[in-house]
Amino acid sequence: MALALPDKHIMYQAVLNRDSSYDGIFFIAIKTTGIFCKPTCRARKPKKENVEFFHSVKEALASGYRPCKLCKPMELSGETPEWIRDLLLDVQKNPVLRISDYNLRERGIEPNRLRRWFKKNHEMTFQAYLRSLRISQAFSQIKHGDKVIDSAFSTGYESLSGFTDTFKKICGFSPSESSNKTIVKITRILTPLGPMMAGAVDQGICLLEFADRRMLETQIRRLTKLLAAQFIPGEHLLFNELEKQLREYFSGERREFKLPLVMPGTIFQKRVWNVLKNIPYGETRSYKEQSLALDNPDAVRAVARANGQNRLAIIIPCHRVIGSNGGLTGYGGGLWRKKYLLDLESGHIL
Repeated sequence: MALALPDKHIMYQAVLNRDSSYDGIFFIAIKTTGIFCKPTCRARKPKKENVEFFHSVKEALASGYRPCKLCKPMELSGETPEWIRDLLLDVQKNPVLRISDYNLRERGIEPNRLRRWFKKNHEMTFQAYLRSLRISQAFSQIKHGDKVIDSAFSTGYESLSGFTDTFKKICGFSPSESSNKTIVKITRILTPLGPMMAGAVDQGICLLEFADRRMLETQIRRLTKLLAAQFIPGEHLLFNELEKQLREYFSGERREFKLPLVMPGTIFQKRVWNVLKNIPYGETRSYKEQSLALDNPDAVRAVARANGQNRLAIIIPCHRVIGSNGGLTGYGGGLWRKKYLLDLESGHIL
C-alpha cells in the first residue's frame, strides 16, 4: 500500500517556500532536468507543469530520476556531513579529547566552518560542545562516588577552580552537589521526517521530540522543573538503542518500542499516556474513545491537553489519536508528520 501524499498544490507551495517541515514527506522531481530534490532545495524553482512528486527516494530513482547534487536528497535531513564524521567519532570515543584550532587544521578542517556548522545544528560552538561532554562525564563520575578533584583531572582540567567554574556555568550547581542532582543528557537523532531531540536520565528516555517543534522549549522547561534537572549534551547508553529502534520503525520492521521510559506528570496525565501506549500499531482512536478507555467519558478536552503534553513522540503514539469525524487533529510535530506516521503504519499491516 503506497503512502498518501499531500495535495499537489500544497507540495508545490512548500517547494516555493522551502518549507523544512515537509522534508521527508515528499520529494520533487523535475521532468526537464531529470533530477529529484528535497522540498528545501536552493536550486531555481521549476514550473508547476514540469514537476512530479514522490513519497520516497526509492520511487524517484525507480522512475529514472537522479539525486540533486545541491540538496543531496539521499541523505537524511540534518545528516552529519562527511567532512566532520571522523572528528565526531573520535570525540564520542574519547569525550575528554582536547582539540585546538591547530589540531582541526591538521585534520583538514577549517575551524570557522566547523564553528558555523555547530552553531547552526547545535546552537553552540564546537568548543562549547566539547566542554559540555567533559562536564557530563564528570557529573556521572561524581554522581557514582568519585571525588571532585579526581573527576576534574580525569576529564582534562588542570585546575580545580577552572573545573568548578565551568561545571557551575554549565550545570547550574557546584560539583559537590552532584549526588543530589539530575542531568538530562541530550542528543540529536536523524529520522526521515527530520532531526529529533532525545533526552535521557539514568532510569530511561524522558524526551523525544521533533527538533523544530514549537513547544520543545516549553517541554524542556517542564522537564527541568519536574526532574529538578539540567540539560546538557552527552552520550547515553540508551541513545544507540533508541536510534536503532527508530530506524527499524521507519523501515516498517518494528511495531513496538522496548525502551525504559521516564514520564513524570500528574496521575491523570500518566493514565492518558498509558492508554496511548495501548493503541495498537496501525489503528487509531478518537479523543472520545480515549476518554472512555479511562472510564471518564466527559474528559475529552482534558485528554486532548494531556496528549499535547506527551514528551515522547512516536514512542507514546499520540499521532494515533484523531477527531471523532475521522479527520486529523492537532499534532505537535505538524499534521503532515502525523499523516505520514499513520500512513506508514497502515501501509505495513499484514
